[in-house]
Amino acid sequence: MRGLLRLALLCAALLGALPVWAQDLSALARLDPAASSITGDADEVTVTLAISQPVPWRVRILDDPPRLVMDFREVDWSDAGRIARSGDAVTDLRAGVFRAGWSRLVLELSGPFTVQQAGMQTAGAARVTVRLAKASHGAFTAAAALPEPPEWALPEPSALPVVADESGGPLRVVLDPGHGGIDPGAERDGQSEASLMLSFARELKERMIREGDFAVTMTREEDVFVPLETRISIARAAGAQVFVSLHADAIAEGEATGATVYTLSDEASDEASRTLAERHDRDDLLSGVDLTRQDDLVATILMDMARTDTTPRIDRLAGALAAAIQAAGVKMHRHPIQQAGFSVLKSPDIPSVLLELGFLSSGSDLKRLNDPAWRDQMQGAIIAGLRDWHAADQALRKQ
Repeated sequence: MRGLLRLALLCAALLGALPVWAQDLSALARLDPAASSITGDADEVTVTLAISQPVPWRVRILDDPPRLVMDFREVDWSDAGRIARSGDAVTDLRAGVFRAGWSRLVLELSGPFTVQQAGMQTAGAARVTVRLAKASHGAFTAAAALPEPPEWALPEPSALPVVADESGGPLRVVLDPGHGGIDPGAERDGQSEASLMLSFARELKERMIREGDFAVTMTREEDVFVPLETRISIARAAGAQVFVSLHADAIAEGEATGATVYTLSDEASDEASRTLAERHDRDDLLSGVDLTRQDDLVATILMDMARTDTTPRIDRLAGALAAAIQAAGVKMHRHPIQQAGFSVLKSPDIPSVLLELGFLSSGSDLKRLNDPAWRDQMQGAIIAGLRDWHAADQALRKQ
């Protein structure tokens, strides 16, 4: 379709309350930062995005923190940092791959705004214009609380198939390379935690499959953003018997080196553990997906019952992994097993651990993460630890 296309949107009063999306266009597009801008003040914000050609897109607002979320079909956001910005209504900007085939732009806002106008001009190169206006707290909260349309939302855990936990056969492991896409995780010397963990997980998966007694699923196979809740859903859909989340974070305060095995606890082992858990969860939140869920009383009781059975198994899993890593001569943190409230570990029925392979804030850890021999050594230790745990776990569960 040629000429000027304006998306048919509802009147301004409703625009502040409803998510909106464009018609079914399809193309790979590139951002033109020189022709794009974010302007405004405490009362009004105008977002203008120039992209090389029209693509499907949609926009909505979310709360806690207030933010504008815009999803586009296959837009290259590598130059998003060069978009000219004025005023202080937009406090942060993040952009990148959201999931396969879709990219996401997130603008964190200084306060409550609602969408007053949104449209795409499609004559030749495309121009997206979104205008926000200051809103009352009530209007903003009502708009942000509306559910996503079914065609936009990520799959709910209940919509994913569950594989029965049959005895015997290979150990079903889900490897979770942390971060990805719009969320690079820790960064140092041009390298990102997301990229390093994806490479490590791919190598580990290949080795586990080659050795024959593992069935392996990954929460992401490429550099895409996967919400924390969806990672748990993927594990449940795969019928996971164990879930291992892989990270290599950075700690600004003090020194941290070596591998650490984390298990779930409401009470973090130390301040660094608490900070890491908060940052991981906040990264997920800022990427546009609010993981807040209020469990009803029955659900809470059922999950507590499941954790009563699972928690001792998790403790034994953490111990087996730490013992195998130490036996392989791989450097571990001075406190090799710690606890923190990582959301990705909150599945009540799947033994789950988060393994910090090292810390990008440590030059020696970064060097090790890039060393093929060290990676091979660590991967062998993880496999040995999983085997030891699985054999002991099966024996105990048969008693």
